[in-house]
Amino acid sequence: MDEKLRILLCEDDENLGMLLREYLQAKDYDADLCSDGDAGYKAFLKGKYDLCVLDVMMPKKDGFTLAQEIRAVNGEVPIIFLTAKSLKEDILEGFKIGADDYITKPFSMEELVFRIEAILRRVKGKKGREVTFYRIGQFTFDTQKQVLTIGDKVTKLTTKESELLSLLCAHINDILERNYALKTIWIDDNYFNARSMDVYITKLRKHLKDDPSIEIINIHGKGYKLISPDPAEVKV
Repeated sequence: MDEKLRILLCEDDENLGMLLREYLQAKDYDADLCSDGDAGYKAFLKGKYDLCVLDVMMPKKDGFTLAQEIRAVNGEVPIIFLTAKSLKEDILEGFKIGADDYITKPFSMEELVFRIEAILRRVKGKKGREVTFYRIGQFTFDTQKQVLTIGDKVTKLTTKESELLSLLCAHINDILERNYALKTIWIDDNYFNARSMDVYITKLRKHLKDDPSIEIINIHGKGYKLISPDPAEVKV
């Protein structure tokens, strides 16, 4: 029998938190509920979780701060934010921290589970592949370990950065269509996800700046192109 996937659920609304936990448990997840950010961080340090669902507005420690602390411990665990806020600035802040998804209240529990399942499918699929290395100019990119290396400099990428760079490498010196990337990584090509992808493109450009022969350019109205003097070599 497969071991249940564990979810850390942090929600300060007691009624909503209990409903969400019960629903997740009914869907065969092992869900732990914490009512504030401090309790959530302590739980994360003690337990091994497959995914975190964090409310943004919580006492003692807000969801953004908690996510940053979780990312410092584990840069790969998927994070979904729950919030009543719908301001673009708040949503972009969540994605800058490294959120995998962002759901504004009110929402249906079915939608939450759908998004959780979509994220876990991507993570499971990534882990199930053989190790693949891309050679991009002077860089070596290990998609399995999510590590970008140039000389003695090693950069650990987030899951989203790694997924996006993998798509760019698969389309080296060719156009990566914007909608295709959004639907492949973010499932939905809505405005907020599109803005999130722009943030991650900016991050990747910073990671790649040590090799001036490498660049990611915008193709107006179409998408992005990773430019490399030589096609990326793939080793499986």
